[in-house]
Amino acid sequence: MKLIFDIALSHIRARRRQTLVSTAGVMMGVGFSIAIAALLEGSQRDFLTRIVDYLPHVVVKDEYREPPVQPSRLANPLAAVFVRGIRPHDEERGLKDPMAKVRALEEIPGARVAPALRTQIFLRYGGKDVAVAAMGVEPQRERLTSRLELDMTAGSLMALETGANGIIIGVGLARKLGVEMNGILTAVSAAGVSMKMKVVGMYRTGIVTLDESEIYMLLKKAQILAARPNVVSQIRLRLDEPTEAVEVAQAIEARWGYKTESWQEANEGFLSFFTVRNFVMYATVSAILIVASFGIFNIVSTVVFEKTRDIAILKSMGFDPGDIRAVFLVEGLVVGIIGTLLGWGLGWALCQGLAQVRFEIKLVTEVQGFLLYYTWVHYAVAGLVAAVSATLASWLPARKASRVNPVEIIRGAA
Repeated sequence: MKLIFDIALSHIRARRRQTLVSTAGVMMGVGFSIAIAALLEGSQRDFLTRIVDYLPHVVVKDEYREPPVQPSRLANPLAAVFVRGIRPHDEERGLKDPMAKVRALEEIPGARVAPALRTQIFLRYGGKDVAVAAMGVEPQRERLTSRLELDMTAGSLMALETGANGIIIGVGLARKLGVEMNGILTAVSAAGVSMKMKVVGMYRTGIVTLDESEIYMLLKKAQILAARPNVVSQIRLRLDEPTEAVEVAQAIEARWGYKTESWQEANEGFLSFFTVRNFVMYATVSAILIVASFGIFNIVSTVVFEKTRDIAILKSMGFDPGDIRAVFLVEGLVVGIIGTLLGWGLGWALCQGLAQVRFEIKLVTEVQGFLLYYTWVHYAVAGLVAAVSATLASWLPARKASRVNPVEIIRGAA
């Protein structure tokens, strides 16, 4: 085996320029694949972390997943009945006996529960009207089910209880309205109820849609604004194990029938987008490494062409076809390994450089720089693909070399 390795190294050293180009190709492929993977997975994990940390893991809503079955269908389930111009009864929205449900949900191991009323209102300040979603909450329970208190940049969550008609708004909404702490706004609901509200707190989650369009107030104040006394439209749960949200949501919906969403279902569109993006990312990374392997194919093919007479001599000395294949496979593998090691260093350097870049953009979330996720898996996957590509790239030339007929080569040379 040592002799095979020595022959392979001598071939590589004999064509230094091609070897350097092939090694550089593998290095660039591995390095940039690591940087791209770290960049894309970093942004994905940051988004999911913000969603899981800020939003409730399970939400019980005052609606049903499927519309109720019509009486005509109930009366004649097997009949061919067609009803035209159906107008459903106007029903008061809201969860029935919400506090009993809250107490029942609190028995779920690892669950914190909070009732809430979500309603749409207009905030008026300085001649500006902005439509927002108002969340009526109980501060003592809300602090257990969301990280609103941790995201406060001014004021406090408990100020809702101590202040008269207090509200907490996002910094994005405050900037849009031009209001500051302790500012007085006018809140107007769809029911025509108007109320003066005082800004007692501001928060910043980094999720643009929340920071610019959602406010918090006491549950009782939201019920007065919406003209829905004692009504609760949501029960929000936070779990010790967010991954169990789907199972918990299904169990709650099966028990009471109300539509119950897990955080995975609420963000299904984004999760599907990330799945497609990951597929595209790994396909692109693999394509980069495969293209880099063509350099290895080129150098091994050239060596086989130039060393045909040497191959014939080796076979006449007793080297079997397997030994000849091994020589050229080792050549490709050595170039692949060296390129991979250098690519790991390049990938680390690119990640460090990208981490220093600072900018500020607002998409779904606020981003102030490249978000990177470091893991040995990226290095292992890039190295494995590079090694496999290098081996496959050298296989065809190696196979051709092993089939050289020494008699014809030596007779032709003579």
